[in-house]
Amino acid sequence: MKYLKEYRNLEATKRYLQQIEKTITKRWNIMEICGGQTHGLVKNGILDLLPEKVQMIHGPGCPVCVTPLNLIDKSIELLENGIIVCSFGDMIRVPGSKKSLLEAKADGGDLRILYSPLEAVNIAKNNPDREVVFFAVGFETTAPANALSVLHAEKEGLKNYSILVSHVLVPPAMEAILDDEFCTIDAFLGAGHVCTIMGYQNYHKLAETYKIPIVITGFEPLDLVEGIFMAVKQLENETYKVENQYARAVKEEGNLAAISVIDQVFEIADREWRGIGKISNSGYRLTKCYKPFDAELKFGIQNIEVPENPACIAGDILKGIKKPHQCKQFGITCNPSNPLGAPMVSSEGACAAYYHFSNCLIN
Repeated sequence: MKYLKEYRNLEATKRYLQQIEKTITKRWNIMEICGGQTHGLVKNGILDLLPEKVQMIHGPGCPVCVTPLNLIDKSIELLENGIIVCSFGDMIRVPGSKKSLLEAKADGGDLRILYSPLEAVNIAKNNPDREVVFFAVGFETTAPANALSVLHAEKEGLKNYSILVSHVLVPPAMEAILDDEFCTIDAFLGAGHVCTIMGYQNYHKLAETYKIPIVITGFEPLDLVEGIFMAVKQLENETYKVENQYARAVKEEGNLAAISVIDQVFEIADREWRGIGKISNSGYRLTKCYKPFDAELKFGIQNIEVPENPACIAGDILKGIKKPHQCKQFGITCNPSNPLGAPMVSSEGACAAYYHFSNCLIN
């Protein structure tokens, strides 16, 4: 198969659903890590079509959703101090402790919504009398572009460019979920876009240690049901290994050029996950050589800490303990126009997927 439409083929998708029905004998809990996978499952009605014995559990694979509350507040602090803050559009409506970036912009902050961090470098170059900060959010997928922006700024000799780093890593989050006392996960669908960059060498140890199948998948209906079928086959046969359904885009070694850029600029460090807490070695920070580009250090905002909204159960949703419709605030006090947490406003958030696409799921 070479073309996108072939991965949306209804008859081929039905055949895999039939194979799942024929194969499954026990109830299995499968977590899809990525928010893109969650949206694919919900908006295409796949959750309704799967056998009752397959329970899909939504994981923490939405970078916007897991960005800590204090980092939102830090970006707003920068805006309120006259600094140009640049961000992707999916971050601007995520609530901080008091307001969102969009509300800070309405209050007079100079917020620029961009498609690439290299645009932020150009803004810094064209405004030498202003400080410019790019809000560098994401999993491993966006790390290469953010690292390149730092290298480009260094090459241009720009002293007024820095990044507010909020990069998190998928494998440590999977391990943290498996170590949770409430974990009921039997298998994972691995995030295809992350593995496109990083490969899946690091998943083999997870599969072996925890005796759990991990299937790397894409995001189209056929990708998802084939991945679920591959996971169910492993579970029924009591095999526990990494398989790559998304072979058209993912290689085991990943994108070596992208990994090299990441390793040049970033190093692995502990990271805070919104609603989950600190996970050891689960993110990136700038290496010693590139500390001058660290906005937290540059502007002295590293110590801002704020509590989570107690009415929001985003942490339980991101860990797969609860589903969006099990939140008492879902669709009532929390909706896309008035989100209590990031999963309701992010384009990859599970709450947003249920709100926009779910029908019988919430009954």
